[in-house]
Amino acid sequence: MKPIVLHGHDRALTQIKYNREGDLIFSSSKDQKPNVWFSVNGERLGTFNGHIGAVWCIDVDWTSTKVITGSGDMSAKLWDCETGKDLATIKCNSSVRTSNFSYSGTQAAYSTDSSNKQVSNLVIIDVRCVDQSTSNAEPILRIPFPQSKITAALWANLDQNIITGHENGTISLYDLRMAKELNSIKDHTANINDMQMSKDGTMFVTASKDTSSKLFDSDNLVCLKTYKTERPVNSAAISPIYDHVILGGGQDAMEVTTTSTRSGKFDSRFFHLIYEEEFARVKGHFGPINSLAIHPDGRSYATGGEDGYIRVQSFDSSYHDQQIFD
Repeated sequence: MKPIVLHGHDRALTQIKYNREGDLIFSSSKDQKPNVWFSVNGERLGTFNGHIGAVWCIDVDWTSTKVITGSGDMSAKLWDCETGKDLATIKCNSSVRTSNFSYSGTQAAYSTDSSNKQVSNLVIIDVRCVDQSTSNAEPILRIPFPQSKITAALWANLDQNIITGHENGTISLYDLRMAKELNSIKDHTANINDMQMSKDGTMFVTASKDTSSKLFDSDNLVCLKTYKTERPVNSAAISPIYDHVILGGGQDAMEVTTTSTRSGKFDSRFFHLIYEEEFARVKGHFGPINSLAIHPDGRSYATGGEDGYIRVQSFDSSYHDQQIFD
């Protein structure tokens, strides 16, 4: 089936997310303007205007009423999803790299970069208590990470824990109630670009610059599977209906102009979750895939690339009829 191509960004995509129902796609990019789209036809629903720097991350709560973004302009913003109104601007001491709503939607976590003589921090806020008048109020919890910058984060265990991925390849598990680290591992050797949870929350998949993606147990951080490629992996997602993992990536942006699209460096790559074997590739982008998300019903997926395009690819009947590895 021919993909739907969305083009409303002037610069590279940094993150894309589906809402819980899958009817909306939220996108952030280096062009300062996060967008929201209808996933069924690619029509742009609106733009969130207010950032003055590259927007590194975006998330939407489970009711699709609030959106949170983090930017290089050293702020995190909370938005009204329906109107695009800027509900709150939280000023930070460095760029905001990750932002995620909790499972309940009442809390949000964001992380700041280790720059401007600042250490990387993970900050938890109560979104019910944040507005323009209290945007600089004291957060619920602030956890410093002086060892290495946070580059990915996930809520886990029904909002009791947070899992952080770091620039040096470390993954840490934190108990938010006790505000202490439960476990820390280093199975990756380079920057962790992305982490995404499985549908039931028992596992999560990582994407790393060390050219591999790994599957971990959410409770104890045990590495279950490894998916190896020959290029940096920028994003990875687990299918909610099949034992499949989709990886997206490519070279660093500075090397893109020297590579032909026919070399296969920018394909979406499909691996079997259990057997770790690659069984398919899908072409499309003219640069590295920076972010990848699977529709909640598992019947399509979206990719955001360095080329500024979002591609929504629906699976045809042959994908659903396949008997791969059965």
